[in-house]
Amino acid sequence: MGGKGVMMVAILCLWALSATSEAVTEAERGLMMNFYKDTCPQAEDIIREQVKLLYKRHKNTAFSWLRNIFHDCAVESCDASLLLDSTRRELGEKEHDRSFGLRNFRYIEEIKEALERECPGVVSCSDILVLSAREGIEAVGGPYIPLKTGRRDGLKSRTDMLESYLPDHNESISVVLDKFKSIGIDTPGLVALLGSHSVGRTHCVKLVHRLYPEVDPSLNPDHVPHMLHKCPDSIPDPKAVQYVRNDRGTPMVLDNNYYRNILDNKGLLLVDHQLAHDKRTRPIVKKMAKDQAYFFKEFTRAIQILSENNPLTGSKGEIRKQCNLANKNH
Repeated sequence: MGGKGVMMVAILCLWALSATSEAVTEAERGLMMNFYKDTCPQAEDIIREQVKLLYKRHKNTAFSWLRNIFHDCAVESCDASLLLDSTRRELGEKEHDRSFGLRNFRYIEEIKEALERECPGVVSCSDILVLSAREGIEAVGGPYIPLKTGRRDGLKSRTDMLESYLPDHNESISVVLDKFKSIGIDTPGLVALLGSHSVGRTHCVKLVHRLYPEVDPSLNPDHVPHMLHKCPDSIPDPKAVQYVRNDRGTPMVLDNNYYRNILDNKGLLLVDHQLAHDKRTRPIVKKMAKDQAYFFKEFTRAIQILSENNPLTGSKGEIRKQCNLANKNH
């Protein structure tokens, strides 16, 4: 073979190696900012507008977005497994006791439908879940949080793992700290995430053990009559509309008033009380009660860590056609 022929073969080999390398990089790339800039450049704008429209119609959707990211991403992987319906063989995560009170999943489907009209088969339900949480946080006065995208959707629910990952509101603060630490969230991050209790409401089912048969003496006595008025039954009906606002002062605003409330023994849940009085968390609670900028900084960092917990990327998982069903069941 002549010199020119050898040179041509070498060039072709280098081109092939380069093309293969680019293909591998494309397939295996992880999360990144603005992942859909080429494949669906309007994706994040569509999610933002849909969340704004839904929030205008139904104010409590913002609280749902916020709870969704925690209940999905804290359980092994941020992969929208939470959204899957139960099947004949498997109970869905959203049907588990730890998911009590989660709702408004149909609005995730509305966002998905809007995205499918623009870019069919491109945007994952897990990215919708994460970005809708970001927009919901901002809608209730919280900080804007830059978040990476590029997640893919899981193929099955993780109901059997829920109790291993999601702390119960009655567990000790040590257990709660350990469970968050296992996914990379430190003590300031935990304290900040629990600041989401600043908004929304708590069903009486979750707090009557602090009122009946005797009132928990650690509760602020000035707050107890209101709690008893809202929760008049020692065994409330889970389907009844019996709730107590988490923060009576600014119930629709994500702010640091939560920390002042729990220092004043007005926290509804046992974990709120422990957070204010445990020596590991109390100094952080006191700092966040005085400094909302510090609360927002730690909250932003914790949400970013949570949203990047063990995602499926590249060729793993799938892009669901419908968020409540794996494609094999569609």
